Amino acid sequence: MSGNANSRLAALEELRKNFDRYKATKPNLPRPGTKVPIEFAARERVGKHSELAKDFVKRVLGVELAWISDESSLSDFQGDETDESLTDKIHRIYGVDVSDISSGNLADILDRIVDHRAAPPTPSSFLPTEHWSS
Repeated sequence: MSGNANSRLAALEELRKNFDRYKATKPNLPRPGTKVPIEFAARERVGKHSELAKDFVKRVLGVELAWISDESSLSDFQGDETDESLTDKIHRIYGVDVSDISSGNLADILDRIVDHRAAPPTPSSFLPTEHWSS
């Protein structure tokens, strides 16, 4: 169980929410000291865009390989960068503004990029961006 955020207090709040969600979905809590198998979050939404996700991980997050789930967010991969610098990078690379996705949820961001590509061209879509190909 974990909680990630930009401050200790926010991380503790995130941890509390995760713990409450766990208690609500599991009939019994494990006894202290017992081994509990790792449960990975769902990847259905991210999996629909697997090639884009691979490209995104390399070009935006700056790593060769990363496991991302439907619950992953930009803050999980920030390193020295901020959400703002990463959303700026997304805009430069894919030509899509995701600054309104305050959660930084990667599945939401990937959906937005795909929706942007499927939309008919508008005058602003002719602005130069870095090229992405699948």
